[in-house]
Amino acid sequence: MDAKVDTKAGQEMTGAEMVLEALKDNGVEHIFGYPGGAVLPIYDEIFQQDAVEHILVRHEQGAGHAAEGYARSTGKVGVVLATSGPGATNCVTALQDALMDSIPIVCITGQVPTTLIGSDAFQECDTVGITRPCTKYNWLVKSVADLPRILHEAFRVAQTGRPGPVVVDIPKDVQFATGIYQGPEIAEERTSYQPRTEPDEGAIRRAVALMATAKKPIIYSGGGVINSGDRASELLRELVAATGFPITSTLMGLGAYPASGENWIGMLGMHGTYEANMAMHDCDLMINIGARFDDRITGRIDAFSPNSRKIHIDIDPSSINKVVHTEVGIVADVALALEALVDAWRAAGHKPDRKKHAHWWEQISKWRARNSLAYTNSDDVIMPQYAIQRLYEATRASGKDTFITTEVGQHQMWAAQYFGFEKPNRWMTSGGLGTMGYGLPAALGVQIAHRDALVIDIAGDASIQMNIQEMSTAIQYMAPIKVFILNNQYMGMVRQWQQLLHGNRRSHSYTEAMPDFVKLAEAYGAHGIRCEKPGDLDEAIAEMIEIDKPVIFDCCVSALTNCFPMIPSGKAHNEMLLPDEATDEAVANAIGAEGKALV
Repeated sequence: MDAKVDTKAGQEMTGAEMVLEALKDNGVEHIFGYPGGAVLPIYDEIFQQDAVEHILVRHEQGAGHAAEGYARSTGKVGVVLATSGPGATNCVTALQDALMDSIPIVCITGQVPTTLIGSDAFQECDTVGITRPCTKYNWLVKSVADLPRILHEAFRVAQTGRPGPVVVDIPKDVQFATGIYQGPEIAEERTSYQPRTEPDEGAIRRAVALMATAKKPIIYSGGGVINSGDRASELLRELVAATGFPITSTLMGLGAYPASGENWIGMLGMHGTYEANMAMHDCDLMINIGARFDDRITGRIDAFSPNSRKIHIDIDPSSINKVVHTEVGIVADVALALEALVDAWRAAGHKPDRKKHAHWWEQISKWRARNSLAYTNSDDVIMPQYAIQRLYEATRASGKDTFITTEVGQHQMWAAQYFGFEKPNRWMTSGGLGTMGYGLPAALGVQIAHRDALVIDIAGDASIQMNIQEMSTAIQYMAPIKVFILNNQYMGMVRQWQQLLHGNRRSHSYTEAMPDFVKLAEAYGAHGIRCEKPGDLDEAIAEMIEIDKPVIFDCCVSALTNCFPMIPSGKAHNEMLLPDEATDEAVANAIGAEGKALV
């Protein structure tokens, strides 16, 4: 972020004042936090200014996920403020979630005075030690003279290179101490952190040479495309148009290429489409752009895309050859690498070769004809897939700019399968960590950033209760988020695996004391809707969309529907199970003992 021209660099101020000044100088407009004794000096400064709006959450984990949603939907850094001890430890889940999904977060925590550190003081914990494994970097500020530099470095580290969360732990006496404030330019003085962004020209040439000779190519895009900004998504679309190659995506990469695009073959991975997974298995060239070969994508590593040559573009050098051997590794910012790749492709005179790839597209069409997302609908009970499809159509008809967050479980996969994303930054979900309770606070963060947008958290009846208290935050800040619950009375994905792997012994995956979500909504001051019949669904969804206040929509769906297609754990992409094949016996045979061990 560019420093503002009205910076107060060179002025004397307290550490608490420096925190607010650094936030303003780094372009921060909103922070998500919860006060406590160790951060009261900072909160006192928040009270005395109006440039940065503070959003009071109900739990620090909610603050972290709200900051993630804010960051993911805007491309900016999300900011969290929490007190020492439990305030800091409550942020750990969100920090690890952001680390896994490469989301830029600056988490500022209070700490006991420096004179008390190590004495087991009230609400003391080793915040730096606890958060070291779940952050990109962290700092314990021991002197007010170091505070401005560290704050500016925190923003630089969080959003450059591979984005991620950072923690700045500030003792209370440092917040009270006075010193000279310095502007953001001081962060540039650190020479030990210089992430590489420009691609190697030789690697680009080798990549183009491989692309020119491929007969069965596939582009495999990930969240790194979205993290690189709108230009990266534009260039990805240019690359697909220039090459004519089919494209698939990870869960985190949805929206970088439009779901309605001619070359789109659906999401990849454990619950991806048949055509995407089969194409990944049979391709002779794979171009991985901003993805990290996650295990939910690769399946069995030794059988993953066994006959392909591989190009991997990633800004994190440690990702190259970490999981899958790559013939051409390009360490660079995705946007810059894509620009170089498109330019080199065109400069060499290459164009889409329909004749060369005709057989490949014919094969993809045959796989697509299997219609792997087919399901049996019902006039009596709402099928979860149907609910997502109707929600998608309603949002399209509304004409509103729509952002979707999710919790984690079956509903998350159905949302990814049946909700088509045309733009980047419209899909916020917990990919790597799989954090239940993510979606509601993430939706709050998205709505704070996009006041006029339609923001919907597609939720499960179990997951939504993990951070349900953030409905109170939505009411307080007039954030009209919509919570669309696929209520099947179960922890759906847990129940599915129990059925398929554990003899249908549903150990503690059924919720016997489910709240009345309509009354719960009303208790918070929100609007509650319950829908039980397919014929009532469209009207109920329209009501949800039009109401200008937070809504909890209790969509009662089929209780025992499983999420297919599915690659059983430990299996290759060409061993996936389609809905019409997925009997309990077939699944048990397909998974086997090895698969059980890998779940």
